[in-house]
Formats: sequence, structure tokens, C-alpha cells
Amino acid sequence: MNAALSAAVATVTVVAPRQSASAATKSECSVRPGLAIKRPLSFPCMSAAYSPGMVEGGASQVRSAVANHDVASVVAGVDLGQLEVDGDLELSELTAISPLDGRYGSKLKPLRSIFSEYGLIRFRVLVEVRWLQMLANNPGIEEVPSFSERANNFLEETLANFGVADALLVKKVERTTNHDVKAIEYVLKDKIRSDPELSKVLEFVHFACTSEDINNLAHALMLRSALDSVVLPTMNSTIEALRSLAHEFASVPMLSRTHGQPASPTTLGKEMANFCYRLERQRDQVAAVPYFGKIAGAVGNYNAHMVAYPNVEWQTVAEDFVTSLGLTFNPYTTQIEPHDYIAELYDAVTRFNNILLGFDRDVWSYISLGYFKQKVIAGEVGSSTMPHKVNPIDFENSEGNLGLANAAMAHLSSKLPISRWQRDLTDSTVLRNLGVGLGHSVLAYESTLKGIRKLQVNEARIQEDLTQCWEVLAEPIQTVMRRYGVEEPYEKLKAVTRDRKVSKEVLHQLIEGLEIPNEAKTSLLQLTPESYIGAADTLARNI
Repeated sequence: MNAALSAAVATVTVVAPRQSASAATKSECSVRPGLAIKRPLSFPCMSAAYSPGMVEGGASQVRSAVANHDVASVVAGVDLGQLEVDGDLELSELTAISPLDGRYGSKLKPLRSIFSEYGLIRFRVLVEVRWLQMLANNPGIEEVPSFSERANNFLEETLANFGVADALLVKKVERTTNHDVKAIEYVLKDKIRSDPELSKVLEFVHFACTSEDINNLAHALMLRSALDSVVLPTMNSTIEALRSLAHEFASVPMLSRTHGQPASPTTLGKEMANFCYRLERQRDQVAAVPYFGKIAGAVGNYNAHMVAYPNVEWQTVAEDFVTSLGLTFNPYTTQIEPHDYIAELYDAVTRFNNILLGFDRDVWSYISLGYFKQKVIAGEVGSSTMPHKVNPIDFENSEGNLGLANAAMAHLSSKLPISRWQRDLTDSTVLRNLGVGLGHSVLAYESTLKGIRKLQVNEARIQEDLTQCWEVLAEPIQTVMRRYGVEEPYEKLKAVTRDRKVSKEVLHQLIEGLEIPNEAKTSLLQLTPESYIGAADTLARNI
């Protein structure tokens, strides 16, 4: 009997045979008709699959009803149809629904404080406080006198000390308000009412604002923070890794393949340079996207603002406020900022991702050809049954995450710019997924970087393919023949080389018989597949 399975069975206790699935308690998992196994409360019944790490060694004796069965039969007999799940599991990397918070959670910690519910609340609070300070700095709003240094320091401390516990309080209040932004307003008022100055202007918290005035600015700040601190730096690291490959292997000749067939040689470094250049260009477009914001009230016209303070230049106030946050002011909006820039941003990131996906597939193929070897990491397993395997899992992981990222961002970029009349709520739930596509993108970039670090060039294997493909020299020969007026040069080389293996000797015999200057003949006779690389090495070094 397997020791781990024995330990698992040692923790079970027998309960009365169940008559139906509905008669079972939540702590039971059906094993087979007439026999139910109750697991300890510390072992939530999550799935039929057994994991030794989830079992705490039990000292109890196997009950007689279980002892009558072979352990393998007991495990194999689990009835998935009657499996019941503990509904009170604490959120962790093991119980999270999304792998971004589960399996890959440790790799995306920098994004948690930005795109989580806590991050959204924190950025909303920042906007609310900055708006209150803006009102206090406007002499036309007499009811909010300019704040003293002490009062401003109090607000800054409120922002600096706003933590998860404060966000939890917001969520608790939201259970009553059923409105997340209103809950933030109430909590913020409560936190600042102890200050004598601020207590007099509590009703100017969220003054003349619609929820989307706060939300759109928070979302823009979230995106800018994520791009500046995580996404763009990881893009840059990926680009620089490819640049290093381009320089290191600039002069390593390699057979090209067009349509999967042998073609004019290149260098390994030049192929890396191609991707480096393309990614760099898309990275620049991602970085150039402006982050727009508005704070123009319920339908974008400053209606309530102008009734309350008709002599204040509200459009100027709004523009000054939005730009003070480091954002670009959008003067023409409805209740919502129309999110066009988010579509532009995600489309730009998607283009970067598509180029990187092409790189992943190309490197995967080069590994398959044997052009690259992968460094063996001690302790890693390539296959559960084939011990020899060293699989290109990092590039495969990257490719999969890029696909998920692009799918998520494609929906946001196509949906967000569309809203019925002055606003509907369809954008709200979608915007809560701002970080999903970027999270999968960052995972992909890190996987590609990890894969690159494992690569080792197999020059002998690359050379082997080159030496077997002398037919690729048909191109330069027929081109030189054209220069010197030889009739039908393409057709003559086609007859000799198409759909057949051509040796060095056959080509040299053809060259010797050409009616071209001796200098040209000598130049052609000196050509080899390895030397016929054009400007590839120079292009690779110049990237």
C-alpha cells in the first residue's frame, strides 16, 4: 500500500450510508454508493484529486468499513457527481479562482496594490482628497477657505496611512450604501472630521462630482502607475535581452526559411535584431498614449457646479485639476470619460504582444531544429514519464499568456468606447478587469526572459544545415548573370537547383561554364552558404 495513500485514508471516518446527495452534510465526500468518508474540518473537500501536501499525518486507525477495501479502489471510486465543496475557503494562492492571484500571484505582487479592489479604493481616495484641496485653493469658493499647513498635513497623512484596514471599512459601509464611491465619501468624511478645519467643510468632500468623475481619474492613475512601474520596465527588459542576443550572435550564419523551406542565409543575431526593432517601436507607441481624465459632473456640462458657483470658471478649474494629477484633460465628455485612450493603450500593448508571440514561436521552432539548446536546471522535470525531456516551457507559457492577455484587452478596447447615450453601466464591471490583460502580459514577458536566459546556441547544428544547402547560392549566381547579360539566368538556375539537393561541385561546374568576367567567376566560386549573409552581421550589430 502506498504510504501517502495510507496516510490519507488514516484521516477518514465512516458515517452512515447516504440515501441521496441531498442528505449529505457539507463535510462529506461520497466515495461510492453506501459508503461516505468524512474528512477532518481542516481538510476542506475541494476536489476528488488527492494531494499528499494537503494531508496532515493522521494517527487514527482505519475504520473497519474502509479497511475492507483496497486503498486504490477507494480512491478510484470517488463519485464526482456527489462531490461537495466547502464554501468557506479563505482566499489564498491555492483557492483563488484566477491564476493571476493563485498560481502566479507571487510573480505579480507589484500589480496587486494597483489593480486590486484595495488599489482602486486607494486611488479613489487620492482623487477625493486632491479635489477637496483644489476647492480650498480657489478663492471663488468662499465656503472652503484655504487650508492651513496643519490641515494639509493631516490630509497627506490620511493618504499616506490609508491601508487595507481602511479599505475593508469602505467595503463594510458599502454593504449598506450598495454604492462603492458613496461608501468612500462617508469613510473619508469620518476620517477627517476630527480635524477642526476639515470638520467645517465635510460636505465639500465629493462636491459636485458624479461617481465617474472620481472613477475615471482613479482608473487613469492606476493604468499610468502600472505602465510606468511594471509593464514598460518589463517590456524594456525584454527588448534589451533581444538586443543582447542580436549583438552576441551577430556573425553566426544561419539558414533562413521562407514558407518553411531553405532560403538565403541570414545570421542568428540579425533575426533577433528584427524582433528587437519591432518591439522597440511598439513599446514607444505604448509609452506615447496619453491618459485622459474629466471632472465635469453628471453629464459633462458642469451643470451643478455653475448653479452653485456661477462666477467660477469651472472648465479651467477642471483642466487645472486633471493636469495636476499628471493626466491629459478631456474637455468633451458625457457622464463618463469615453475610454478611447484605454482602447488605444491596449491595442498598442496587443501589437507588442503579437510581435513577442511571433518571437516565442520562432525560438520554439529553432529549439525544435536543434539550433538552440536549453540549460538544464537541477531538479526540474521536463516530462512526468520521459526523463530525457527538456521542454521549451517558458516560451510556451509566454505564448499562452499572450493569448489570454490579448483576448482580455481586445474585449476592453472594443467595448469601453461604446456607451448608450450619456452613460450606461456596462463599462463598470468591465473596468474592474483593467489589470487582467496587463497581468497576463507581464507574466508572458517574464517567461520569455526566463527562456532567453536558458538558451545556448548550437553552432554545429546550425552549420550542419548550411553545408547541406548549397542550392541557396542559386540566387547570387543568377543575379550576377543578370548583371553581365547572360540570357535567362533565372531559368537556367531553376533547371539545375529546383526541388533537388545541389552539391558544391555542381554549382562550381556551372559557374566555370558561365560567360562572365573572370573576376566575377572568382567571386562566385569563393561564396559558401556560410559567407552568403549580406549585411546581416552589420544590421545585427547596429540595433
